[in-house]
Amino acid sequence: MAKILIVDDDAHIRELIALFLQNEGFEIVESPNGVEALSVMGNTSIDLVILDIMMPHMDGWDLCREIRNRYPDMPLLMVTAKGESGQKVKGFQLGTDDYLTKPFDPMELVMRVKALMKRYRISSSQSVKIGRLELNRSTFKLLRDGEELALPLKEFELLFKLASHQGQIFTREQLIVQIWGVDYEGDDRTVDVHIKRLRERFADDASYFQIETARSLGYRLVVKA
Repeated sequence: MAKILIVDDDAHIRELIALFLQNEGFEIVESPNGVEALSVMGNTSIDLVILDIMMPHMDGWDLCREIRNRYPDMPLLMVTAKGESGQKVKGFQLGTDDYLTKPFDPMELVMRVKALMKRYRISSSQSVKIGRLELNRSTFKLLRDGEELALPLKEFELLFKLASHQGQIFTREQLIVQIWGVDYEGDDRTVDVHIKRLRERFADDASYFQIETARSLGYRLVVKA
């Protein structure tokens, strides 16, 4: 059973979210602020975090940043009254996977949680398939229709990261840290160069998937229906 941490200083909101998610079979843990949430995560195995922005002791911005630093692959869903586009951009830049504005439809929240959990299960796998391509991270092999293709390591890791988090926006900074490492001292435009190479290399697969630019944010891979 997946365990979800709800972080909000409003007890009524926590109760509402918990009620709908428990009805879907999720186990719920609650925290009224970011400081307590980090303590909970240090002692309990959590599968997904739902967090508010305006909270005492540690707000959602700092909590999001801290969770992403400590748990890079933790699915995060911001649920907040701050619905301005600039606030959403900030949330995505800090590393949230999805953003829902209060007041919200509880069933929409449930659907978003399920989508994130599905995406996370894909990302935790060592293999992912997009269109005619199959990537295996344990062997670093790339197959197209069963035929092995050569792909430079960093391009492979970048494509695997995007493909295993389909639809999720990654900033350049996030991709640099997760693929090149925190000690990388080069230009973050390196990401742009590698994205350009991937687009050129897999131009014939554009009918199956595309790597899109999210303006002012970063990149995401979108699979065609």
